[in-house]
Order: sequence, then structure tokens, then C-alpha cells
Amino acid sequence: MFLNIRRRAAAVFAIMLLFLLVSACTGQRDPQDQGPADNIRQQGRVEPRSDRKESTEKSDEEGKRDEKQVKKPDLPRAIAAGQDQEPSLKVYIVQDQQVKDMPFEEYVAGVVAGEIKNDWPMEAIKAQAVIARTFVLQFISEKGHSKYENAHVSTDIEEAQAWNAKAVNDRIRQAVEQTRGQVIVYQGEFARTWFHSNAGGKTATPKEGLNYKDEEPPYIQVVNSPDTNEAVEADAKNWSASFTKEKIIAAFEKAGKPIKDFSKISIGQKGPSGRALTIQVDDAEISAAELRLALGTTDMRSTLIDEIALKDGSVSMSGRGYGHGVGMSQWGAFNMANNDKSAKDIINHYFKDVDIVTMWK
Repeated sequence: MFLNIRRRAAAVFAIMLLFLLVSACTGQRDPQDQGPADNIRQQGRVEPRSDRKESTEKSDEEGKRDEKQVKKPDLPRAIAAGQDQEPSLKVYIVQDQQVKDMPFEEYVAGVVAGEIKNDWPMEAIKAQAVIARTFVLQFISEKGHSKYENAHVSTDIEEAQAWNAKAVNDRIRQAVEQTRGQVIVYQGEFARTWFHSNAGGKTATPKEGLNYKDEEPPYIQVVNSPDTNEAVEADAKNWSASFTKEKIIAAFEKAGKPIKDFSKISIGQKGPSGRALTIQVDDAEISAAELRLALGTTDMRSTLIDEIALKDGSVSMSGRGYGHGVGMSQWGAFNMANNDKSAKDIINHYFKDVDIVTMWK
């Protein structure tokens, strides 16, 4: 009998133990207890980040290996320094009417601050820094020196790039430092790194936007440009202007195509991006890019013209975009950077089949 009691007690104990085990397992599944579930979800977030980092590091390493295979152009003889050494520049400062010696990267910082807003997305500013650096090296390689005596380049926007040392802030310095020495090359030569404010949705060929007479660089192509969304300032997206007949006649005169009068005006030829290549007045024709320069680029803001007409003695125009439309759109770079695109992504979008190399450390 005592044995039976012991057996019953053992059975009861086993049942109680089993109940406790089941209760414990059920407790782990309680929705209020989120510890283990949180850890699993957190690991799910962390692992892809780790993968992306490894992928980025691998990509960067491959980029460095690729760079070694790219033929780098020689620095212009006028500013050549030692191997991998930052050159110095003699810059004619228009505002001060004097030549100033400065490190190359100091000049680049002033250009970037003069050409793009210093509170814009970092990757857009970095793209502008690479473009600015390339622009001046190509300029000196081709021309040798500035039109101003004893200077390599100037701050005259009609000759080179804008420059605003007072607008240089920490973001500009960071963008310049992070791209230090980086330039855009094509087949061993410094690229022509044109840029503009807003492409109106599609970039232009050099012939369209600049009336470029030489053979067009193959790396400048018509591409879609994401520069027309709500973030873009209204006057950079669309424009309208009115000009008297006298001003149009004077513009033709300035462009070397004198006319006495006209009774109608229209777009003549169009280019691949839809921009006006020529403007026709009666039987006379003028390059649209030349007409824009003659009328003023802040009035006739682009050659991407939607409407043009003569009425009551004046010519009305309306169009899209701001600038010549060739190369990088700054507002396009702004939107690409806001969509997590890197400076390299931006450059490769607007300049096809180019390489980015580092000229000095």
C-alpha cells in the first residue's frame, strides 16, 4: 500500500512538472514579452547594413584598383608640382584687382562656395567640387594662363568660374577635403566639366546649349535630369520674358547678323533635347545660344523654349530650365543627392564613360 502511495505521489509530481514546463513555454510567447522578438528584428536590420558596408568597401577597393589602370593626365606645366603634390595657383581676384597666390584646394573651396549653395546636400556639393577642380585644370591645360597678367586663372565669371571666399563654410571645406585631388578624365585627358542651374528635365548637347563649334565630347550626351520637382525654386523651373523689337534687332547686330526690321519670329531648328538650335526672324536666322547671350542670360534663361511670338511690337518667350543645359544640372544633383545618390553617381549620370582619378593626396 505504501508503494502505491509513492507511485501516486510520483505521478502527481510528474504531472505538476509537466504543467510548469508548458506554462513557461507559453509565457515566452506572450505578446507583452518582446525581448527575443525585438532581437530577431534588430538582427534583421543590422545584417543588411553590415552587408551594405562590406559591399561599399569592396566597391571602393575595386574603384581604387580601377583608378590605377586609368591613364592620368599630366598636370599643366605652368602649375606642375612634385608627384602627388598639390599645386599652387596664381589667381586674379577681380574684386581686389590683384593676383593672389593660394593652394589649389583653397581656390576650389572658393569656387564651390560661389557656384552652389553651401547648405545643399553634401553629395551635390562634393560633385561640384570635383567639377570645379577639373574645370580649372582643363582651362590651364588648354589656355596656359588667364587673360589677366601673371595669373593662371581668375575669378571673372566670363573667363572661368564664380568665386566667393566669404561663403566658404564647414560643409564646403568638408566636401573639398573629402574629394581632395579628385578630377574627371576621359581617355587620359581632363574632361570639359560644364554645369548649369536647371536642365528643365533633359540636358543639352554642347551645340544646342553653347553653340559649340568643335567636335562634341562623346561623354556629353542628352540625359534625363531630375530637376523639376516641388523642391526646386519656381524661377529655376519655368521662365517667361518680353523683349522689344529694338532689343531683338540689337541682339542680332551684336551677334554679327544685322537686320533692319522683322514681322514674325519663330523657332527654326531644334536639337536632340528639344532645345531651339536657331531662332528665325523673317528670312534671317540666328543661333539660339548666341541670341540668349546677347539678350541676357538672366532674362532669356534657357533655349528650351515652349512659346515665342511677336505681338504689339514686342517678342514674348516662355520656356523651362535655367542655364545652357550642358553637363551637370545643379538642381538635378540636388535631387539625386536627396535620393541617396553619391557624388560619383551624380557625375557618372551627367558625364558618360568618364573616370574619376586622384591627382594629389
